[in-house]
Amino acid sequence: MTPANVSDYRALSARRVPRFLFDYVDGGSYAETTLARNLADLENVVLDQRVMVDVSAIDTRVTLLGQALAMPVILAPVGLAGLHARRGEVQAWRAARAAGIAMALSTVSVCSLAEVTAGGGAAPWFQLYLVKDRGANAALIAAARDQGAPALVLTVDLPVPGARYRDVRSSLTGAPGLAGQLHRAAQVAARPRWALDVGLAGGPVAMGNLTQLVGARAPLSDYLGWIARNFDASADWDSLAWVRSLWPGPLIVKGILHPDDAALAFRHGADAVVVSNHGGRQLDGAVSAVRALPAILDRLGGAIPVLADGGVRSGLDVLRYRSLGASAVLIGRPWVWALGGRGEAGVADVLAMLRAELKAAMALTGRTRLA
Repeated sequence: MTPANVSDYRALSARRVPRFLFDYVDGGSYAETTLARNLADLENVVLDQRVMVDVSAIDTRVTLLGQALAMPVILAPVGLAGLHARRGEVQAWRAARAAGIAMALSTVSVCSLAEVTAGGGAAPWFQLYLVKDRGANAALIAAARDQGAPALVLTVDLPVPGARYRDVRSSLTGAPGLAGQLHRAAQVAARPRWALDVGLAGGPVAMGNLTQLVGARAPLSDYLGWIARNFDASADWDSLAWVRSLWPGPLIVKGILHPDDAALAFRHGADAVVVSNHGGRQLDGAVSAVRALPAILDRLGGAIPVLADGGVRSGLDVLRYRSLGASAVLIGRPWVWALGGRGEAGVADVLAMLRAELKAAMALTGRTRLA
């Protein structure tokens, strides 16, 4: 079957990657109420159809924080995404660059920022989680600066992880020791193509940005344990100001849902914010980004760009967020599903789909430019 949309790539990824990896990306926290709300609230944004307008030339380009983008779409940072295909983040960045858009590489990516940028040329944005060791944070920021990352994305909505039941059931974070290893091994054995291409030929299986902290030869379980012990639950707005003091380029704060927090982020040095509930993976029952966006835009009054993520599955959804005032959107699950389904070619295909759908939606609403 030739994938026709993002949902087709989701189904393809489910057939090709081990269950514990698929569920890690696909799932949300607790009962997944907010995950469902992200989709439903975005779907309920009604677009105005307009007719008899010359829409023979459609322009999807935008400029964001001084960077020209072919469309207002950024690949969101997704931890462990690189395990969905051989050296997956390298493949995804190649597809993003070819499509003329940005990508934010996760702190907990499989491929390090140095590996992703090894071929030369432009670097992706770098996403930062604050850990308890300030020296480690400073080293990650310095590495992003030295590698030429155009922007730093500080994620602020994960002081502690939300309870993700799917990860427990799949033994990604559930059964410890041998029982968990055997359960995961059985899931890998059920995906022999992945086991050969990624598990064996695609090593090392690690979190490349953290090898200096955890060890280059440490198993994945050691990385997950280190993260659980070292993410900084004490981080506050002074921590943002400290990051600002170390980072000379655009600083984007991701994980904002409340207008007061948006104002505080701006006050402490943010150059942009991302309205986000972490894809429904943190506080279940939280407001969707779609519902939170208008009040945050009102509060900031155009002082800085406001981006959004959560629930984007088509170019129509990109236009829905733009219609509400978002400068751009981030997509997470769609690009990882595409990576798991067909690697770099899948990511390229999904981005082409989104742009084609966005252009069609603009034409049918009588808009030739995103402004």
